[in-house]
Amino acid sequence: MEQIVPPGGRLAWQEATVTAIAPLTPRVKGFMLKAPVWRGFRAGQHVDVRLTAPDGYQAERSYSIGSAPESPEIELVVERLDEGEVSPFFHEVVEPGDTIEIRGPIGGHFTWGQRDGGPVLLVGGGSGVVPLVSMLRHRAHVAPEVPMTLIYSARTRDEVIFGDELMMRAESEPNLTLILTITREDPVQAPFRMGRIGAELVEEVLEGLGGAPKLSFVCGSTAFVDTATRLLLDMDVPFPSIKTERYGGDPARTGAIGQPGP
Repeated sequence: MEQIVPPGGRLAWQEATVTAIAPLTPRVKGFMLKAPVWRGFRAGQHVDVRLTAPDGYQAERSYSIGSAPESPEIELVVERLDEGEVSPFFHEVVEPGDTIEIRGPIGGHFTWGQRDGGPVLLVGGGSGVVPLVSMLRHRAHVAPEVPMTLIYSARTRDEVIFGDELMMRAESEPNLTLILTITREDPVQAPFRMGRIGAELVEEVLEGLGGAPKLSFVCGSTAFVDTATRLLLDMDVPFPSIKTERYGGDPARTGAIGQPGP
């Protein structure tokens, strides 16, 4: 399959078919899409989604791709936001067999591939874990020898996206370390930790990596990314090695790059 790039170099919109829908948490669903024209993507990239109402009104959002580049389908993860324009449609209306207008892949700085090597530190907050899971899945296919550590913070255990898969991978894949932190539920049991990501945890992780990782990827809300990035910088992780993706900045594009939008 090829990616649609019309004259002028801009990505064209195309109709992708929803092949499967799976509940991931009480408020999050995964949508598998099959695009008629698709060359592939790099782990960490995203696509734009466009919905058009009968009166012609259009709403666009950007969603990270959760599937690995090796997958023949595109997995998008959508968190339901009650006041949103797009996510309620996905959760209440979309069914397998429906078509969704998309364009992509988009994004270049927040990507990881075999040539990038490691060690790699992944830090995700809430649905910010989605592009990081794409990287973990890709690593399993092409470079399982590369050390990767994922620190993932969620509010409760029920809100951990891909939780079973992540724990299974941490148990079965060499050189993969998983740290799950829960911020709004107490008490918690292993493998979960209680509390927000702080300096003590980051210091512990960096010691386990033997120092600053070659690359760090941080994804989540703007506040989460700012805090996590500052913690890494305070631990002398070089600024150029830290790649960030955030959401919630532009009210007109709430949920932009890297995250499920409303």
